Amino acid sequence: MRKNRMLLILSILVMAAMVLGACATPTEAPTEAPAPEPTKAPEPTEAPPPPPELGTAEYPIQVLFVPSVDIDFMIAGGELIEQALNEATGMFFEVSIPTSYAATIESMCASPEDTIGFIPAMGYALANQLCGVEPALASVRYGWNVYWTEFLVARDSDFQTLEDLEGATWAYPDAGSTSGYLYPLAIFDDLGITIGDTVEAGGHPQAVKAIYNGEADVASAYFSAPLLPEGSWTVDMAPDVPDEVVEECAVNEDGKLFCGGYRVLDARAAISGEAPDVVQKVRILALSSEIPNDTMSYSPDFPMDLRETINTAITEYVASDACAETLCNESFYDWTGTAPIFDENFDGIRILMEAQGITLENIGE
Repeated sequence: MRKNRMLLILSILVMAAMVLGACATPTEAPTEAPAPEPTKAPEPTEAPPPPPELGTAEYPIQVLFVPSVDIDFMIAGGELIEQALNEATGMFFEVSIPTSYAATIESMCASPEDTIGFIPAMGYALANQLCGVEPALASVRYGWNVYWTEFLVARDSDFQTLEDLEGATWAYPDAGSTSGYLYPLAIFDDLGITIGDTVEAGGHPQAVKAIYNGEADVASAYFSAPLLPEGSWTVDMAPDVPDEVVEECAVNEDGKLFCGGYRVLDARAAISGEAPDVVQKVRILALSSEIPNDTMSYSPDFPMDLRETINTAITEYVASDACAETLCNESFYDWTGTAPIFDENFDGIRILMEAQGITLENIGE
């Protein structure tokens, strides 16, 4: 009986194993990982276009003029200058006139690679000190490579010498002007003259107008030597026309100011169109010593290979008849020629500036 019980137990175990085997989950065959997709080569990108070359229509050369004379005439002449330089060089130019002498200097230094500035002697000295602006050409006017400050007063005033100006109201063109501000300031200082009120007129013609209109006692402006009926003016001669021809002063059909056979070229001529009797009302009291003429200068990093081409183009343009409509006109800068000029030519200007404590930061204060 015991044997039968053991057989029964074995039978039950065998059956249980069979049942468990039937219910077990069959082992799944291992699956292969999917093959990675082939990496696509990056699409080639186009290289950025090179920057435009200086002197192209996309990147014109900047040409700046200080606002020293008739601004409207200068603006009108700017396009003609652009065209003339384009025809002469094949390059493109863009002329502009900043709002002041200081703004012109700052603009040259802010664009060191592409700017030409027509700036006076003190403006050059400041720009050279500020950022290394370099001179190229100086103006020549009727054979002179220098000019002077003229002190203007009303013809019927009692002023006979500079010393008489103690306490007088002084009109000057701009605090950045060499002839209109730096030289007169130094002269007043040297003579111990204490000026009264000052008027920053905004340009040489405006300074002359201040005397013509009775708004100031003395004005300082540029003096260019007159053309005489015979011979040439020299520094030992009186700067004004002779008294006997003053009443004959008038503007001729070509817009030139003549007094008898004397042609007036100083700052008074700049307002003769609207004030043809300017010489009858405004006289020259005195002149300064000689001043280096104004310059055409380059911003410090302007390409050297373009400078000679532009220097030649400007020189030839000034010698042409077309220049009479712009740069060579009395209402513009009245250039009649050009000459080379160098940094050392401005050492005297630097001495005066240092003596007066003039910097770009405090100019006009």
